[in-house]
Amino acid sequence: MTGTVYGVGLGPGEPDLMSAKALKLLARARHVAFFRKKGRTGRARTLAGELVPADAVEFAMEYPLTTEVPLEDPRYNRTLAEFYDGCTAHLAAIAGGGEDVVVLCEGDPFFYGSFMHLHERLITRVPVEVVPGIPGMAAAWTASGVPIAWGDDVLSVLMGTLDEDVLVRHMESADALVVMKVGRNLFRVRAALERAGRAQDAWVIECAAMADQKVTRLADVPESHVPPYFTIVLVHGQGRRP
Repeated sequence: MTGTVYGVGLGPGEPDLMSAKALKLLARARHVAFFRKKGRTGRARTLAGELVPADAVEFAMEYPLTTEVPLEDPRYNRTLAEFYDGCTAHLAAIAGGGEDVVVLCEGDPFFYGSFMHLHERLITRVPVEVVPGIPGMAAAWTASGVPIAWGDDVLSVLMGTLDEDVLVRHMESADALVVMKVGRNLFRVRAALERAGRAQDAWVIECAAMADQKVTRLADVPESHVPPYFTIVLVHGQGRRP
């Protein structure tokens, strides 16, 4: 018998927002894997907390690099590819031995998550199943207390790491905006919003659905402020409604 690798979405941070299926898989997990930076517990592992059985075998997949090498440097993709290949081999070996593995994923596994890189490597080797989770952006617009899109509004999801001109182009054409991977890129996101004429309507949501959640209008955020990595900037749509 071959085991299954489960990519389990844990949602944005609040344990009560996990799905019943995610909770069920965690409760019976014998092998649990998760990504983390070296020297850190890992956000996904922290979210799962005591839901992980005490006797489960844990496999921490530590990123070999984060920002040490520029994205455009060939070493970046090469190093990460080798890392994902190694993680895949380990998980496939466990599943090949007949054991299931639960891979903990922040938010939703198929939405800008690291599990996607494992999924495309694993699907030809062992059974893989994805358990959806509530993405962080849904928690962010819920925290703002305002619907993100109405009627026929076009919603664009952007990365704060994009070039400022690219951000401006998309910000000008979309009705509603979600900007992820903000963190230390807030200065670029703010500049792009100002150029696009959208800054006055923007909100900054830090750590949505987490204990340290913070909701602030962009206009009230000091220029010098560097928000945490889990920060999302929103501009709500104002489209058709009855």
